[in-house]
Amino acid sequence: MKKTSSDVGLNRTGIQSSPIDSKEAIEGAKAGLPSSPGTEVGIAEVRIVYAKESDGVGSVPVPATLKGMFKTAKEMIKGTKPTVFIDKLGERAGFERAGVRLYEAALSKFDVHGTWPGGPSREQLEKIMNEELAHFALVRDAIQGLGADPTALTPCADLGAVVSKGLPAVLTDPRTNLVQCLEALLVAELTDNAGWEMLIELAQGLNQTELVTQFEQALSTEAEHLMLVRRWLMAGVAGEARVEEPAGLPAP
Repeated sequence: MKKTSSDVGLNRTGIQSSPIDSKEAIEGAKAGLPSSPGTEVGIAEVRIVYAKESDGVGSVPVPATLKGMFKTAKEMIKGTKPTVFIDKLGERAGFERAGVRLYEAALSKFDVHGTWPGGPSREQLEKIMNEELAHFALVRDAIQGLGADPTALTPCADLGAVVSKGLPAVLTDPRTNLVQCLEALLVAELTDNAGWEMLIELAQGLNQTELVTQFEQALSTEAEHLMLVRRWLMAGVAGEARVEEPAGLPAP
């Protein structure tokens, strides 16, 4: 493996690296005046005004087919809002699609840095990537089956993209190694598991028995992904923590 984040180097971010300059910086901060008047209370008031004026993140599009409109109207009459389910399906579709890209990037890291004892194989990473793609196809088909448009960016899909936009940044950063990238994959898999659990509950509420069965299978697969990523990360961090003995030293 290449350089790890735990390697000792010339890190100048801490204040202790330059006592003289740090003293001047502290004195300057105390002597300086704020760039503008106000407090955190003022910031909160502005945020409240903007929130009241906002129209929200977006909306779930009207079904483009007669079949979809009929299904939606039928559920609304029953007293349920299928648009909530469609919104969450859109979120899951976007997340699973992004998950494929994350594991594609992880494979590139593997090709550069290799693995470690207890770490992933290339075949294992490829398997997870393909399973994420299969889950995307599952959600896409579910959206189409409900008469909705799987290409529409629903509000939850939009929010999910914003919330997780740091994940691909970690995976595609040329400075990160595979162990560091597993930190991001762990966040993704934790979110993914929670998302499938929510979808299952919503599908049960709408009596989508077939989808419940399919989603439970997807959740089982995602639970395995989470277990593997957590195990690989722990092995990688533990491996970095071990100090190897210099060559040539006699065994104790």
